[in-house]
Amino acid sequence: MDLEKIKNERKERILAFMASGEYKPLLFKELSHTMEVPKTDTNMFKTFLEEMESEGKIYKSKKNRYGLPEHFNLISGRLQMSERGFGFLIPDNSGIEDIYISPGYLQNAMHNDRVLVRVMYRDYYYKKDEGEVVKILKRANEIVVGTFFSDKHFSFVVPDEKRITGDILIPAEGARGAVHGQKVVVEITKWPEKAKHAEGCVIEILGDKDDPNADVLSIIRAFHIPEEFPESIMKQVAEIEDAVPENDIEGRRDLRKIRTVTIDGEDAKDLDDAVSIGKTVDGHYRLGVHIADVSHYVTEGSSLDKEALERGTSVYLVDRVIPMLPPKLSNGICSLNSGMDRLTFTVFMTIDSKGKVISHEILESVINNAERMTYTNVYKMLAENDPEICQRYSHLIDDFKMMEELALILREKRMSRGAMDFNFGEARIILDEEGRITDIVKFNPTIAEKIIEEFMIVCNETVAEYFYWMESPFVYRIHEEPDKEKLLNFSNFVRILGYRIKGSGEIHPSALQKLLEDVKGKKEERLISTVMLRSLQKARYSHQNTGHFGLASKYYCHFTAPIRRYPDLIIHRIMKEVIKGKMKEGRKNYYNKGLPEIAKECSERERVAEDAERAVEELKKVEYMQQYLGDVFEGIITGITNFGMFVELDNTVEGVIRLSSMEDDFYILDDMRYFLLGERTGKQYRIGDIVEVRVAKTDKIARQVEFVIESKPTRKKQKKSSNKNNKRNTKKNHKKASKGKNS
Repeated sequence: MDLEKIKNERKERILAFMASGEYKPLLFKELSHTMEVPKTDTNMFKTFLEEMESEGKIYKSKKNRYGLPEHFNLISGRLQMSERGFGFLIPDNSGIEDIYISPGYLQNAMHNDRVLVRVMYRDYYYKKDEGEVVKILKRANEIVVGTFFSDKHFSFVVPDEKRITGDILIPAEGARGAVHGQKVVVEITKWPEKAKHAEGCVIEILGDKDDPNADVLSIIRAFHIPEEFPESIMKQVAEIEDAVPENDIEGRRDLRKIRTVTIDGEDAKDLDDAVSIGKTVDGHYRLGVHIADVSHYVTEGSSLDKEALERGTSVYLVDRVIPMLPPKLSNGICSLNSGMDRLTFTVFMTIDSKGKVISHEILESVINNAERMTYTNVYKMLAENDPEICQRYSHLIDDFKMMEELALILREKRMSRGAMDFNFGEARIILDEEGRITDIVKFNPTIAEKIIEEFMIVCNETVAEYFYWMESPFVYRIHEEPDKEKLLNFSNFVRILGYRIKGSGEIHPSALQKLLEDVKGKKEERLISTVMLRSLQKARYSHQNTGHFGLASKYYCHFTAPIRRYPDLIIHRIMKEVIKGKMKEGRKNYYNKGLPEIAKECSERERVAEDAERAVEELKKVEYMQQYLGDVFEGIITGITNFGMFVELDNTVEGVIRLSSMEDDFYILDDMRYFLLGERTGKQYRIGDIVEVRVAKTDKIARQVEFVIESKPTRKKQKKSSNKNNKRNTKKNHKKASKGKNS
């Protein structure tokens, strides 16, 4: 019998015994006697208890009694620190509210550490439990990224992560050649104790703190994103052929004579999906979505498969891509490059004039992509009727016009059922060859991006629904209904801005979409859209289907991007087993056991990737604003806090105005109505107000821009900024579309 299985079963038995209502904490001898542990198993039993104690599942008191944490009024969770020195416990049990930890009760715990906390009392004014850290279960920051400082007497590193409070002392032998002002990676060798700082040694020098490449590397290291693939993986990949051999095509549908195209950004190299279009004899649309068959090359349980699962997703930073799979696969044999035979997984859908999928077919195939199209050229062809582009792709014009026609039908059907559409524009950051930012442009999806978005959504829905009714193990992309309290707060927020959300109690996504339509093109559109997004749940992966709230879809999955997302890869494997009749009871049990953890891990890796992508974008925006120190811009107030206001410029750069810089009055926060009130002058600053601000400070380490108020707020007539620098934001850029990456 599997030893790991035996261990887990016995641990579960211990937990179940302690969870019984009559249990009271016992000494080791009492516990082993009560549970009738044989003397030969005493040492093993003690090992189990020690492991469970280190995991935070049980607790050993100062009097050496064992029990569940709750027996001792303890709660386990993750410590989330503030830059100002206090923290909050985020409990493992989602049903328990966060617990405030003041600086004096942290017991040297650091940001993101797993800890046990005892609730001391409840603050009835703030309605928050306050507690103290009793035990640190697991340290989270063994590796820290920061800036190295040195003088004649000592050296230390200031962490980039401001929530890691306290510098890290570096002994002379731990500097490893680092010099003052460099960005470094440090390994902690001694954790902080009482009044003593943590100590560490430099394990990597990233470069000068003003080097843009070092800045991005710092973020990559801070988020523990692996750049290089292990040598064993690269050897495995090297054995894969660069072209598809004939024997790999056997048993597949040969679609090489069907005209397929890919549509991606200019810089994209990992081409996951190709599409084809036609009409049936009945006049219905015949849409083909052809997805790279990555599972043919990344076999279950291989070292390459384990590496892909550990990464979970490709990470798209401003200046580079960190792929989930080695480039030979992601940009080579798996990528649907034009003129090359490629193994694919195809979904053919027959769709009527109202956008309903009336039949479908799922099959393994081989294609030879006819054209590698870009969003820019498709847009020029369809929207601008550009003569040169139309002439160049004259043989494809009819296909693209039919694709546009079908995409608009599918979009109309999706909107009519209440799906939400957040097309309020996003930032595109333009870099020079040295990685320095030269411009920030606002980008809105065009018909070219919408064609791919609609085709991928309908394909993902079709696949998810089919395998749901097949009662097969699966990984769904779910988006749960919003928290009622968050929706109520959001409803109050938009009411202040003069808008209302229809419905009471249960709010359908169509009511939120109606609000998005009402604010479209208005100054507060981005503000309301952003706050709405924050009010919704985060989409995630799950082995159980609960539907997708944002898409108003009962069935949804991620099937269309296996080169860059692990969930797509694993459902490809499942789909193959089902359509080939190999999904027997044993395999079902195998997947049912493993999929919950895989789905959870993939969701976590996705969040890390998104956080890293956002951090790099924020860094580059701060770098961009350095050239405008002292200049005046127009912006909209997006947030009010007890320390100031947040203002977003038209170019999407957000900065803070600190109350300490508002010297014309003493301002009081009304956090229920989202405004600051001047005690003497009666001047008000409200969410949604338009203000003129001056760029006062940029901090690349904190990734923050600071503004000061230049003029009083306006609410009615919203004038356009006269600052010539804002003209930069009218440019169009079709560099990359996410293809529903975060749906």
